Amino acid sequence: MATPPRRPTNPMAAAEAAFKPVKKPAAPPREPSTAPNIRELVSIRIDRAVLDYFQEDGPGWQDRINDALRKLVAAKPQG
Repeated sequence: MATPPRRPTNPMAAAEAAFKPVKKPAAPPREPSTAPNIRELVSIRIDRAVLDYFQEDGPGWQDRINDALRKLVAAKPQG
């Protein structure tokens, strides 16, 4: 039985195949949560003065920001 060659027959094709960028599969689109009042972890940039305002009353500042944003959303006219 003949042994296969130690080197590929086309070294250029072998090198291109070895260093070819791998394509990542696209992430499936996220569907919104169906459960109400589920909180999501997000990262946002807030002005220092705004952050200081909500933090001056101590712990719970994230809840206060969330409540203020919820009131703003509820006050916005629909349509």
